[in-house]
Amino acid sequence: MVELRKSRWETLGGLPIPAYHAPADQPELPGQPPFTRGIHEQMYRSRLWTMRQYAGFSSAKETNERFRLLLGRGQKGLSVAFDLPTQLGLDADDPLSEGEVGKVGVSISCLQDMRDLFEDIPLDKVSTSMTINSPAMILLAMYCVVAEEQGVSSSQISGTIQNDILKEYIARGTYVFPPVHSMRLITDIFEYCAEQIPRWNTISISGYHIREAGSTAVQELAFTISNALAYVDSACQKGLEVDTFAPRLSFFFNCHNDFLEEVSKFRAARRLWHDLMIERYSPTNPRSTKLRFHTQVAGVSLTAQQPLNNISRVTIQALAAVCGGTQSLHTNSYDEALGLPTEESATIALRTQQIIAEESGVADVVDPFAGSYHIESLTDEIYSQSKKEIEKIEAMGGALKAIEQGYQQQEIHTTAYRYFNEIERGERRIVGINHGTMEERIQIQPMKLNPEVTKHQHNRLKALRSERNMDSVTLILKQVTEASQNGNNLFPIVLEAVRADATLGEIMQAMKDVFGTYSAPSGF
Repeated sequence: MVELRKSRWETLGGLPIPAYHAPADQPELPGQPPFTRGIHEQMYRSRLWTMRQYAGFSSAKETNERFRLLLGRGQKGLSVAFDLPTQLGLDADDPLSEGEVGKVGVSISCLQDMRDLFEDIPLDKVSTSMTINSPAMILLAMYCVVAEEQGVSSSQISGTIQNDILKEYIARGTYVFPPVHSMRLITDIFEYCAEQIPRWNTISISGYHIREAGSTAVQELAFTISNALAYVDSACQKGLEVDTFAPRLSFFFNCHNDFLEEVSKFRAARRLWHDLMIERYSPTNPRSTKLRFHTQVAGVSLTAQQPLNNISRVTIQALAAVCGGTQSLHTNSYDEALGLPTEESATIALRTQQIIAEESGVADVVDPFAGSYHIESLTDEIYSQSKKEIEKIEAMGGALKAIEQGYQQQEIHTTAYRYFNEIERGERRIVGINHGTMEERIQIQPMKLNPEVTKHQHNRLKALRSERNMDSVTLILKQVTEASQNGNNLFPIVLEAVRADATLGEIMQAMKDVFGTYSAPSGF
């Protein structure tokens, strides 16, 4: 029996609300295949979505303070933003990191940084999402060690690593290794976590960045699910049974301004994933066919002009994500087009989710738009167009082959160019940009970064290298290189490298010695 959040369900005016309506000519119910109406029968009646706020800046200690502030104000899950050097697997004192340490996220170069990041945060009680891709294995290993030091076993921790390298080649750019070696790291993570970290979501297959780069909703869905199929294929080719890893696959979608299209997109996504998994892999575990997803509202839709208008945009987008059945949600702060979110703006973003959950009524009913002629038609159309696009990519040899040909990249560029031309010509109206404009004086003061963070990180790494057992570090890094070459699962060895105080950059270099690095062909 599912425990519900309330004993009575009624409108503000006292009218009774059933969990859902199920007319005779629409036999599909929430919580049943193909999951168009949601992956749980009671959805938010039993449990609200996880409210996450993406945060990370400067040093680990400063980010820890923001985490604890948000948790104290009702946030239920953490979402970590890493700086660019960390995303690229570089230590803070690497010459290539100069000028970027702590800028767009938190700087993590060693185990002590990870300890500082989660100080006084119980990792058996908090779910953590980490937006990390190329070095995902190393960051997760650091997280596991910090949890162990708290007395929390790997079997108890829960959360997600993004670990989605294909979208990096398509839309974002923080790749390091050539695609084939990147895929190997991902399947190593699948294999290890299935046995040792069973509550962890081993990948968050992301459409968010594809949409931010300029795709349509259909392209976002098609390219994301096409990438997901490539990951499943790669894992199966490694010899993994689909039901051992597929239940822990998760997705990450954007939610843009077209409210009804976005609701329909999420409904179509669940049905499409279910159908493709059944057709291609015949899993026996129903959870292998359930599309679970996190949503972030569209950063690209935020304007520096009239920034308070962004609160309205975020609210519309968050409401669409909830009506579409998201499992977790991040709401952007209204000042993000100007700088890092302040404490005030981050709190408003969190309160937006809480108001939707507790005051709007949309969380009281499952799939509130089911049966709408427009929504049902739009869901079918997005499903159909997305499936055709996936089939087109499959005919090219799959997502990886299409990426190597530059197909997805070119499609996104074309769509983005068309969209911005429409804005330039005034055919598409954006309030504050080409409609409803006015003279204004921006009063918002963006949060300022700690200018000492680079010096602090340099000093920490210098001290670490002088104090640790270098013989142990040299030996374990040699083992990382050997495992990179011989095909053994890298995760256990990376875990030992982290315990030996090898740095992020050193572990990455041990892999680069075998894998090399990757540069996209010109024009992509």
